[in-house]
Amino acid sequence: MTGLREILDPYVRDGALPGAVALVARGDRMETVALGYTEAGGSVPMAADTLFRVASLTKPITAAAVMLLIDDGRLELDSPVARWLPELASPVVVRRPDGPVDDVVPAARPITVEDLLSFRAGWGFPSDFSHPAVGLLFSELGQGPPQPQQVAAPDEWMAALSRIPLLHQPGEVWLYNTCSDILGVLVARASGQPLPEFLAERLLGPLGMEDTGFSVPRAELGRFTGYYRGGGEDASLQPVDAPDGQWSRPPAFPSGAGGLVSTAADLYAFGRMLLAGGAAADGRVLLSAASVRQMTTDRLTPAQRAGGELFLEGQGWGYGGSVDVTLRDPWNRPGRYGWVGGTGTASHVVPSDGTVSVLLTQRELDGPTPPAVMRDFWRYAAGA
Repeated sequence: MTGLREILDPYVRDGALPGAVALVARGDRMETVALGYTEAGGSVPMAADTLFRVASLTKPITAAAVMLLIDDGRLELDSPVARWLPELASPVVVRRPDGPVDDVVPAARPITVEDLLSFRAGWGFPSDFSHPAVGLLFSELGQGPPQPQQVAAPDEWMAALSRIPLLHQPGEVWLYNTCSDILGVLVARASGQPLPEFLAERLLGPLGMEDTGFSVPRAELGRFTGYYRGGGEDASLQPVDAPDGQWSRPPAFPSGAGGLVSTAADLYAFGRMLLAGGAAADGRVLLSAASVRQMTTDRLTPAQRAGGELFLEGQGWGYGGSVDVTLRDPWNRPGRYGWVGGTGTASHVVPSDGTVSVLLTQRELDGPTPPAVMRDFWRYAAGA
């Protein structure tokens, strides 16, 4: 009988991945495997509690933090964000998405909390990265693959953002990534706490996610992986970051879009909380059931889903993650919620059957399209 190890082992044996940790849980049944090594050519075996850069798996956690503040009554979905983010009080929009960044018109309405949560505020990545306004996201904000030590502190980052025009009017188009970083700043300002402190106090701590944070303590670096990309001249893995590299100390900008380090067990705890309607394993209610439903419900129009095809592959978007709305592939299930990290990670929950799946690797994705190992893992997790 084919198991999770048999699905992932060929990718490790042929050198495509230095190693992997994966988990599939449904009800009281859980299968966890750890294969390979924490570094390419290394000698430390991968373990169930190995630490990974989870990149965009940060996004659902940031969205949950915003929903906590909504439950608290400190934020409302339809509130203009300029109250907490005054830098965004008077945004302008390029007249044409492919046009010059100084040919702008005023935004038709204020940007709201819901615009940010649904990725429809007007900043972010479209399918065409060549637009001049998109280029500024890379050059001025450090958007792209996570580089935590290369991004300015939140106030400076927000000032730079305020000088970049929106690609589309608020509410019109789904654009990837940038809104989660803005949400991280929003959480900090609305709560009066730095994002790492708020997450630790209100979400990570209560869920027992003790290994999740924006950097790895020195004492735990032995559990941390190397990070690689493929595509060298000899097709070998090329190092991007070492265990004692950019995540070995706290960043100036804790990225709500892609800054976290975590483990399979911690991400399972987060997924289990979503399946339980916002309750932790000990029964404590962290998020209201209504907030969990809002997070995990598709917010997009058919045209917005089509515009995000490069990233969404026909699926919808809730708050912080995708939501399956079409059965395009064998692993799609109505309401399946989660996302993929560009560092080679993926995590999803399926409310209809109570499944949590987590895949952690240390190889960077070559682009927005998930690689074969993820698709094989999803197929297995779905029982397809």
